[in-house]
Amino acid sequence: MADVTLRNVSKRFGAIEAVRDLSLSINDGEFVVLLGPSGAGKTTTLRLITGLEQPDSGTILIDGQDVTREPPGARDIAFVFQQYSLYPHLSVYDNLAFPLRSPARRVPEPLIKKRVEQTAELLHISSKLKNSATRLSGGEMQRVAIGRALVRDPAIYLMDEPLSSLDAKLRAELRLELKRVQLELGATILYVTHDQVEAMTMASRIGVIRDGQLLQLGSPREIYERPADRYVASRLGTPPINFLPAQLLSDVPTPQGTETVGIRTEHLKIGKRNGGRLVGRVHRVEHLGEQNHVHLAYKGEMLVTLADPHQALDAGQDVELSLLDPLYFDAAGKRISATMR
Repeated sequence: MADVTLRNVSKRFGAIEAVRDLSLSINDGEFVVLLGPSGAGKTTTLRLITGLEQPDSGTILIDGQDVTREPPGARDIAFVFQQYSLYPHLSVYDNLAFPLRSPARRVPEPLIKKRVEQTAELLHISSKLKNSATRLSGGEMQRVAIGRALVRDPAIYLMDEPLSSLDAKLRAELRLELKRVQLELGATILYVTHDQVEAMTMASRIGVIRDGQLLQLGSPREIYERPADRYVASRLGTPPINFLPAQLLSDVPTPQGTETVGIRTEHLKIGKRNGGRLVGRVHRVEHLGEQNHVHLAYKGEMLVTLADPHQALDAGQDVELSLLDPLYFDAAGKRISATMR
């Protein structure tokens, strides 16, 4: 495995600046996730690292070596795509062995057999090695696609939303498997996704990216609890964070310069009316079994939070609200430290 560093990398396609002055360091053995919507520049970043695109400016280093102008084959990178891209006429064994049989590598067949069997065991597909790729389930095909990258033992694995085409149950299962495999191998992985759950559950660090710019890079807890701005705060959390204009919370002490208060579910408590000044009205309750999603109206704004399923709440009911350590943002959307109160 190796460190990977991007220094002030930019890439433009015509009028579109896909990546803007992006600097990022991925440490040996780290699992870094780039999180952002479609068009944010995630896949372009991967293509720049692998050499499928050339940057307009900036430098790309792998294990300390400048590879900015090197061809893809000289970079020792494995790429896992969103689609399975298996060879349907080959068995699972031969799909896994294919990268090792490349003329550029010429790995001896006994070593290929050893690596394929080890990789299959790691991914729990040993019993499928003789199967045709067309006789696999979606989850099994994606395991083979991931295995085809793992069998090579490259400097870094680049993964472009490899779980997005699977159903929810399989995604949850393979998230756990992929993180387990990464820890067991000590692999260096750069993974891109629009799915906040994938980012939160797998990443050592998350980089939130928008319009080609890396807005914040940090641990999942840091990104969630101390977002740099409103946009970063909005990318994590289910239900999404609520934003209220500070003037609607005139009875709540806020740091100087606060224009917006960010309220996550754990920041908002609902109780019976007891003389408090923050009073909302229950608009709708969604019963989800282990918890309820409660939609509240407060001074013309809508809030969504979680509540105990046994808490008696009905549409039209007035409730008292209390805030516990919410987030504060200035007029430009930047977070203000609560210690500045």
